[in-house]
Amino acid sequence: MEVLVQFLSFFVIRTEGTEGSGSKQYKHYRTMNGHEYMESELRPFLDGEFVRIVKRKAERHPVTGDAPTKIGRFVVEPGHEPDSNPNFNLLNRLRRAEDAGQFHGCADDLVRLYLDTSAARGGALIVAQARLPRCSGDPFVFVMKCDFEPKIARIADERSLIAKVDMAISARGMKSIQYPHMPEEGIVEEWELKLHQASHARYFEDFLKWVEYGKPMPEVMEEQVLGMVQQYMEEKWGDQPAEAREQEEEEIELWAAADKRGLLERWPEERVAAAAAKLVEQKPDLPIAFKLGGVTVKGLLSEFGNAIHLARHNGKYIVVIEGDAFQFERGMSPVELLHPPELAEIMERIGGTSGSAGADAVAEAAVSVGEDGDARRVLSEAAAAGEDDAPPW
Repeated sequence: MEVLVQFLSFFVIRTEGTEGSGSKQYKHYRTMNGHEYMESELRPFLDGEFVRIVKRKAERHPVTGDAPTKIGRFVVEPGHEPDSNPNFNLLNRLRRAEDAGQFHGCADDLVRLYLDTSAARGGALIVAQARLPRCSGDPFVFVMKCDFEPKIARIADERSLIAKVDMAISARGMKSIQYPHMPEEGIVEEWELKLHQASHARYFEDFLKWVEYGKPMPEVMEEQVLGMVQQYMEEKWGDQPAEAREQEEEEIELWAAADKRGLLERWPEERVAAAAAKLVEQKPDLPIAFKLGGVTVKGLLSEFGNAIHLARHNGKYIVVIEGDAFQFERGMSPVELLHPPELAEIMERIGGTSGSAGADAVAEAAVSVGEDGDARRVLSEAAAAGEDDAPPW
């Protein structure tokens, strides 16, 4: 991917004292045009980073709220255009700057805005306007922040060996903003930007106060499920007096608020499958995970009713997972040697007493795998002594 830098401003930020209370200063080192950038030492340092930023994938609703790469959308009042948003206006001025002086002035505004962030750290802040000829005719804005690297040294002469390097920076852990967001090559979303910060700190996100980020997918799905539950309650109770539904509403509220939830047992399988299908339509790879006893089951929600089945039998909950073949990875176990019995045979054991059968199976295995004489002698002696030959576990 070709990236043609048109303007670039390089700033160094210094902070003293503790985060949030120390003094902060910045210095503008240089603003250059495209020709000067091509001849500068920054080019080999940044060219690959531009490509990485553009190609880095992000989701509007990430799997977790701590996702390092997010898509932000400019916040505006209903019916208003994005130019009513101050963050949009700042980035758009950088995007539309026509000379180095104009670009430097806009970049300076951005740095001062960043310094207002309570947890801002020292380092190099680089602001660039660049074109991606293969993707779009309009320019993009890139904001990159490199923290200072501690304890950096370079090889010196034979006598001193190494020399301390002040203000060393690295592309490792670089934070970045790309505006506008380009979800696919050639498709540009002017209402959106892409932000990346691998650090747990949110300061690189916080200085754009008028940008909002999509809720994590689990939170979105939770809201939709609760909406389906509300619809079910309306259908079930209709215009009946409120007292008639209060108990069930209270039970559902307690269920929804719990960190660890059990099976609510309200809907038939057909209704659950229809509700799951609506969610899967929005996100085909939506996961599902639960525990039955001490066993964790993970899969895709789309597999419910197809490859994953939940049922009851003899007073026990059971999960049936179907597939064409098993696959085992690390941690070899005897289970891999199993010749599986038919499901009907297993169903007879569920909810019953299988302790004696298990002990008999272990005893048989001990006889078959041991030395014939020794195994029979040990078992017969144990039986004569009235000892329990069940395994110790």
